Amino acid sequence: MTVTALPAPLPADLARARALVMEHGWNAAAYQILNPGIRLWFSAAGDAVAGYVRRDGVRVVAGAPVCAGGRLPGVAAELEREAERAGERVCYFGAGARLETIFGDSPTHSLVRLGAQPVWDPAAWPGIIAGHASLRAQVSRARNKGVEVREWAAARATGSPVLHRLLEEWLATRGLPPLHFLVESETLESLWDRRVFVAERAGEPVGFLVASPVPVRRGWLVEQFVRGQGAPNGTTERMIDAAMHALAADGARYVTLGLAPLSRHGPRPTHRTPPWLRLLLGWVRAHGRRFYNFEGLDAFKAKLDPQRWEPIYAIANEPRFSPRILYAIAAAFSAGPPVAMVGRALARAATQEARWAVERWG
Repeated sequence: MTVTALPAPLPADLARARALVMEHGWNAAAYQILNPGIRLWFSAAGDAVAGYVRRDGVRVVAGAPVCAGGRLPGVAAELEREAERAGERVCYFGAGARLETIFGDSPTHSLVRLGAQPVWDPAAWPGIIAGHASLRAQVSRARNKGVEVREWAAARATGSPVLHRLLEEWLATRGLPPLHFLVESETLESLWDRRVFVAERAGEPVGFLVASPVPVRRGWLVEQFVRGQGAPNGTTERMIDAAMHALAADGARYVTLGLAPLSRHGPRPTHRTPPWLRLLLGWVRAHGRRFYNFEGLDAFKAKLDPQRWEPIYAIANEPRFSPRILYAIAAAFSAGPPVAMVGRALARAATQEARWAVERWG
């Protein structure tokens, strides 16, 4: 995959990490280690990098170390030794098949399946659309409403006020406050090798999609699909359709929309989840819709008829997955104490309920 020439030089460590990602990035989240707020760790040999945040004595690693496939066991061991010297555990959040193969039977590591991510070969997308009337209807609905999708150059999209406005409108509809780490919403200031597809209606942007490269797999992760208030139904499907065609035309063979948390799609789990965590995740799936619609997101991604689902894991270097690790993961996404995030989410929910009440009875 070609490395884009940047308009301005990056800080040295970020440039070094970007070069390693563009050479060795296999995990779907590999490019996201360049997101703001993520620390960078480099192997002693300089041939590997990992992105992580440090929370409550745990290094929460974004996906997996980025390196040549054959180096992964040694690099992971080196990273864990360094963390141990600092008195820290390591948790690989968003790990895929490569790390699962290494640690799946390890007595020193525990695995928890987080869900699954849908995968397509974009070259097969026209056939998928042709065979699914409801999906085809959604794309046509947006097209008939005048929605056109154009790719914007990174220089145009970076810092675009109108795209920022759309992002703010979209974030205002979310049940949770803005999250960080692997769901960082602020990507418009660091597009670099990312691609941006903008949905326009009568020349006015109404939504956008951001895709980041997965170089080793000749692929892309769709990080964001954002709809503004003026976007008609079918806009998201229209953007995905346009992106699939454009990426296929450029030779991509792999596209994913990223993790669907708690998804039951894909192969059945072979690793036993601790009973306390199984109960907690079941409760979250059943009752957490006010804050995050897990089932709705899963259903939307499934509706697009992926060709397969890849299981995604959290892997901790401890024999039994502990509440400490779970708390650190939550803190990584909330960029602070998870309790504070829940409090902000409850306040947002109460404000939304009050707004609906005014609209209903006002």
